[in-house]
Amino acid sequence: MSAEFADTLKQFRLRKSAGRTGICFDNAMAESFFDALKDERVSRVTHLTREAARQDITRRIELWCNHRRLHSTIGY
Repeated sequence: MSAEFADTLKQFRLRKSAGRTGICFDNAMAESFFDALKDERVSRVTHLTREAARQDITRRIELWCNHRRLHSTIGY
C-alpha cells in the first residue's frame, strides 16, 4: 500500500482491509453493493451531465442505502 493512500485512509479515519492481495472475499461485499446500486439506480436513470450523475448517486447512497436499506452484514 502506498504511503499516500495510507495517509488518506488515516485522514478520513478509515480502516485498511485485513485481507491479502488476491483474496476474493475482500471485495465480495463491495461488489454486491455496487451491483445493486447499478441495477437499482444507475441503469434506470439517464443523467445529462457527469455532475448530475454524481449528485444523484450520492443522494441515493446517503438517503436510501445508508438509512433505509436493510444490511445483512450488520444484522438488519
